[in-house]
Amino acid sequence: MSHSSNTSPKRFLHPAGAPVAPSRLYGQRIMMRPLVAHDFEAWSEVRLRNVDWLTVWEPRRSDFLADPATDRDAFERRCVARDRERQNGSAYTLGLFVNNLLVGEVNINNVVRGAMQTGTIGYWIDRKHAGNGYVAEGVATIMKFAFDDLNLHRLEVCIIPRNTNSKRVAEKLGLRLEGLAERFLEINGVWEDHLRYAITSEEWHERRDALTHQWLTTKK
Repeated sequence: MSHSSNTSPKRFLHPAGAPVAPSRLYGQRIMMRPLVAHDFEAWSEVRLRNVDWLTVWEPRRSDFLADPATDRDAFERRCVARDRERQNGSAYTLGLFVNNLLVGEVNINNVVRGAMQTGTIGYWIDRKHAGNGYVAEGVATIMKFAFDDLNLHRLEVCIIPRNTNSKRVAEKLGLRLEGLAERFLEINGVWEDHLRYAITSEEWHERRDALTHQWLTTKK
């Protein structure tokens, strides 16, 4: 990928004043953008092929809701909902692409303004592309957007202790482990403990150049 992202992307604003993600964010090797209706086939293929790999780490979908991996209309409604979240500044969900191939998603959820100015990062990746650092690169990319453009003060990643692959992402990025939250989130029908990793804007600005060089700047 020839695109260099060592400068902050242009700040995009909704007419109401809420920050809106630019159409694309870039790392060294990855590109991220909002998913749209024509991404259904690619999203469906990767989600169905990875169902056993992914669903053990995700909240259980209600039996009364259509599966967006098999129902095109449900996927389109999902895209509309994610777009609405970006417009109102409550969440930013982006597809993760490598060489124009959809390999996962990275998001900032539960954005809270006011005195907190915080958000929670989540992610998933196609099993056959795991282990290449693409998720860590995507998280570094979206952290830059969160701190430099959204002006958030704190980001956290919440991980089930036995999810070693997800913990490696936080460790690669040097996120600070704050502790264990017991029975924190419902995952696959069980209230699971989660390790809470975090980074603040002060820490980001101290480490920004190093993280940008490691994950975001295209190597010549």
